[in-house]
Amino acid sequence: MKQPQNNTPSLNIVFAGTPDFAASVMTAILNSPHNIIACYTQPDRPAGRGRKLTASPVKALAQEHDIPVYQPLNFKQDEDLKQLQALNADLMVVVAYGIILPKAVLEAPRLGCINVHASLLPRWRGAAPIQRAIAEGDNETGVTIMQMDEGLDTGAMLSKVITPISPSDTGGSLFDRLAELGAEACVSSLNAFSVGETSAEPQDNDLANYAHKLSKEEGRIQWNLPNHQVHNLIRAFNPWPVAHTEMDGKKVRFFDVEIVSGNAQSAPGTILDANKQGLTIATGSGAIRITRMQLSGAKQLPVTDILNSRKEQFSVGKQFI
Repeated sequence: MKQPQNNTPSLNIVFAGTPDFAASVMTAILNSPHNIIACYTQPDRPAGRGRKLTASPVKALAQEHDIPVYQPLNFKQDEDLKQLQALNADLMVVVAYGIILPKAVLEAPRLGCINVHASLLPRWRGAAPIQRAIAEGDNETGVTIMQMDEGLDTGAMLSKVITPISPSDTGGSLFDRLAELGAEACVSSLNAFSVGETSAEPQDNDLANYAHKLSKEEGRIQWNLPNHQVHNLIRAFNPWPVAHTEMDGKKVRFFDVEIVSGNAQSAPGTILDANKQGLTIATGSGAIRITRMQLSGAKQLPVTDILNSRKEQFSVGKQFI
């Protein structure tokens, strides 16, 4: 068991999470004065071309540190709840676990359960707050540490950290930054719990929006939209599920994008310019410039590289649909 650092009492933590974002937070706790005594994560899922059962990032990290791992489908079985209660944890930290926790689970640890949520609650509740913030043109986002209740991201807020969203941010870059901020904020909240110095602020439900799970179909670009909306969609959906369109019946995926000033007079989706700066494409209002994209069956490349061999395919006047 770890020794307390800087006179911070150690808490015995049960950690519940599944993806990389959760593993980042878990790593920070492992490097803190607090003890992770058990880990909960979703059951192994098929992955890769061979569809081999694969452990989640959180499970892999737990196994590296010899932490017991539990993978219930849900907590509807009495033995799963009794197993959790028997751990006698001080607190449960939940990060992108992907399983709805019933009231009995929320009440099992001595201090309840807290959640690390990648949004400035109550702005975006739900599964995809990072991408929705970019897609909707938010100027800032952040991480909220929340005391969990039975609702979906509705619990009282314990702390927040804020970060601006820049015009060059993507879903991937913002994910990485929020994972780091969330890890720091979580450890700070654990330290506050350990000395009894937490305070909670209720959420204003009237300000809440639901961040629906992303779908591949949603990534289809609607060229009649204004350039800022197309710009935001492409950034939000990078690296997944990636915004896409079609040219000559074949899918083209877009990764890096800039807004171009001026008023495009051509039909939305029309290529206005194709040069070493990228592809300039008309939208419903204004234009965008694509600097990195991926053709069907190929890897993503800078547009300049693609134009070297496919200049005619993406010449001025051709139209994406």
